[in-house]
Amino acid sequence: MTSRSPRLAIAVKGWPRLSETFIAQELVALEEAGIDFAIWSLRHPTDTKTHPLHDRLKAEVHYLPEYLGDEPVRVLRGLFSVMGRRTFWPALRQFLRDFTRDRTRNRIRRFGQACVMARELPAGTSALYAHFLHTPSSVARYTAMLRGVPWSFSAHAKDIWTSPEWELRDKLNTATAGAAFGATCTAFGAEHLNGLSTDTPIDLVYHGLDLSRFPPAPDQPVRQLSDPFHMLSVGRLVEKKGFTRLLDAVALLPPDVDWHWTHIGGGALKQALQDQAAQSGLSDRITWRGACDQPEVIAAMQAADLFVLPSRVAADGDRDGLPNVLMEAASQKLPILSTAVSAIPEFIDNGVHGILSDDDPAALADAMMRVAHNPALGATMADAAHTRLHTDFTMQPGIAHLARRLRAIMGAA
Repeated sequence: MTSRSPRLAIAVKGWPRLSETFIAQELVALEEAGIDFAIWSLRHPTDTKTHPLHDRLKAEVHYLPEYLGDEPVRVLRGLFSVMGRRTFWPALRQFLRDFTRDRTRNRIRRFGQACVMARELPAGTSALYAHFLHTPSSVARYTAMLRGVPWSFSAHAKDIWTSPEWELRDKLNTATAGAAFGATCTAFGAEHLNGLSTDTPIDLVYHGLDLSRFPPAPDQPVRQLSDPFHMLSVGRLVEKKGFTRLLDAVALLPPDVDWHWTHIGGGALKQALQDQAAQSGLSDRITWRGACDQPEVIAAMQAADLFVLPSRVAADGDRDGLPNVLMEAASQKLPILSTAVSAIPEFIDNGVHGILSDDDPAALADAMMRVAHNPALGATMADAAHTRLHTDFTMQPGIAHLARRLRAIMGAA
């Protein structure tokens, strides 16, 4: 452990993660705003690449035991240490209350990680903050109870829509060791959480975009109808991103259209989607690039004619919030085709800043052809989205608000 003693501890699922640039962007900005913190990660990194943004963070990173059996001595030291605190028994009772409703190894693992974190946090730690309202907030909540300090969270999408209601209500009620405050990145999510909250205030804090990380939009001539039509998607290969429907859509495009689709990202459905493409005879028109860093993503956006993200609600209720990648596409004046799921309409007005289609393959294919056959339409919508990004969705207002909130709970402690 270092002699440095930051006053704030931030719990995250994993660090660094290519798919969570919105978290990296926020943490770098908070650090540059003077918030002193250390990161406590529930998992070790699995990505082989990082973004340049990750290299800007100076905060110390600690890794909790990903599984309790990985470091049993460390876990036992944590448990024996916290058992001597008067705060242990209320925390244990809360854990047991949670466990009766969620009898899983995952629940036990979160309490074990909290015991380790509570023992190893520097003495001067005065508050905790967690990214995601599910497992990272569970660890932060138990840790905060064990240390007798306040905690807070930032909620996003999956954590809101797939967590059981009883757990959300408990984390939004100070009588059950709920958070001092919460933030979420969409008005759609904030309304839902405020409806469940007893006394935890939920703030709408758009992530926005740190435009200093992005080059100016390229000054390119409007695409000619005779030119190939290049489409791009960036996102994890999971159900809620809608890529199965996208493949069905491109299979409907007229054979005389010279189109190509590039996908950036990894995910559990990679093989299934590649098999689907092969069965449809589309493999020659598709490039699967896998995980890419930020400069590679930007270069791909600058070379594309349409950004496609057909988000949908997954069978388990999981869904996107407001994907930052849509704002990244807007930063490069890349026309956008998406769907009216969750908070996407908070950034895109259909027909103004992009096209919001149903996720029906025929509707998606029709929208693709609208842009392919009318390049000026895409350029006009891209200009409008670029203007809206710079006017209403920059990063700094949200960071200033969040920094004030965090300083307040650190001061209260």
